[in-house]
Amino acid sequence: MPTIEVEQIKVRLREQIPQAADVVFKELHTKEKYMEIFYIKTVCDEQLLSEKLFKPFFEQQQPDQFKHYLDSNPQIKPYQSEGKAVEAILKGNAVIFYQDVVLLFDSKLDKNSAVTDTLVETTIQGPQSGFSESLPTNLSLIRNRYPDKHLQVEKTTVGKISKTSVMLLHDSRFADPNTLTRIRDFLSSVEIDMFQSGEQLLDSLKKRNRALIPLMLVTERADRVAVNLATGKIIILVSGSPFAVILPTVMKDFMASMEDIYQTYWVGRFLQLIRYIAFIISVGLPGLYVAITSYNPEVFRVQLALSIAGSRSLVPYPSFVEVLLMLFMMELLTEASVRLPKAIGPTATTVGGLILGQAATEAGLVSNIMVIITSAVAISNFVVPVNAFSLSFRVIKYYILGLATFFGIAGVVFGFYLLLAYLVKLDSFGEPFLSLVQSKPQRDL
Repeated sequence: MPTIEVEQIKVRLREQIPQAADVVFKELHTKEKYMEIFYIKTVCDEQLLSEKLFKPFFEQQQPDQFKHYLDSNPQIKPYQSEGKAVEAILKGNAVIFYQDVVLLFDSKLDKNSAVTDTLVETTIQGPQSGFSESLPTNLSLIRNRYPDKHLQVEKTTVGKISKTSVMLLHDSRFADPNTLTRIRDFLSSVEIDMFQSGEQLLDSLKKRNRALIPLMLVTERADRVAVNLATGKIIILVSGSPFAVILPTVMKDFMASMEDIYQTYWVGRFLQLIRYIAFIISVGLPGLYVAITSYNPEVFRVQLALSIAGSRSLVPYPSFVEVLLMLFMMELLTEASVRLPKAIGPTATTVGGLILGQAATEAGLVSNIMVIITSAVAISNFVVPVNAFSLSFRVIKYYILGLATFFGIAGVVFGFYLLLAYLVKLDSFGEPFLSLVQSKPQRDL
């Protein structure tokens, strides 16, 4: 029979977790033995409980034999404290009261363990499997691609209410100890109630330094994680999120795609060059258009200058208003493509863009050349492999546009100078943002 101490633990746990529709307190007994189980069925795998606990209880007749089975089961751990037990129950553990002991059985129900194809970072060649929302599944994918004994895995929790499990992965040979310490301190200092995904770390980091550009890379690809582990990066996995966070991050990481390493050398370099050209076009083209048409039309050849002036002859307001109008409409179309249902999103935004562009041109609200420039800027934005980085372009171009509106080409040059100075100032957990090669600690391999 259970002791008085076990009965007190049982009463306190039932007081901590009040009776609800999915809270189960089950009693099992035979002639020789008696057991009680306390769990929440919506977060527990009842099939696992039946196979690993209920069936052995009825099949093994001797109480000591079943007690030995419980002690030898790796999924069963001893009771430590009331607070930890309540937290374990809420995360899918079952509490076992048997004889004079209290045990915890890990029976968490994992509904999101299936490996899915990549949806955000797609490639034509190379692996197509992406992370799932299951933390063990994601760790397994990384272990399979990085089967090295030096891979270290640390576990912690983030979130006052959610208490989300977070794993920190690094290769002990390559990871910088100082960077690792900074990341540990950052995770321990994050104050948030509900922590759902690694992307929320971006928000926590932005609140500290007001960064316009993301300083951590979020990826759904296990192959990208494996490549970055070998270069000394540190990976953060979050339970319930199909994305991993890579730290520290420099600019070349945002401009690189896994497609580059699956192509020939010169094809990969050509694709990278295209992305940097797209970066310059996206950030500087709207401001350059305003600067040249309003201040320095002599930069163009005479035929092109006359063509642009002719297309703007019916536009009743300055060029910067025209640019702002078209860019604003482009931002609305981009946001609509994200928010609309997948079945109608592409069709609605494509038709909307065509109708708006043609109607605005025929009504004399914008010039033909402005439609071309807006399309070029939008396409250049989408060339960047990492969406979070391309979103920064959408904001940066307005700063340069504002300087070009007041100072012409000199404003564009000054805007790029300020942007370069800002990028030089940035660092990701001690790693300069514009560094080309991440420094590795010198250690014996």
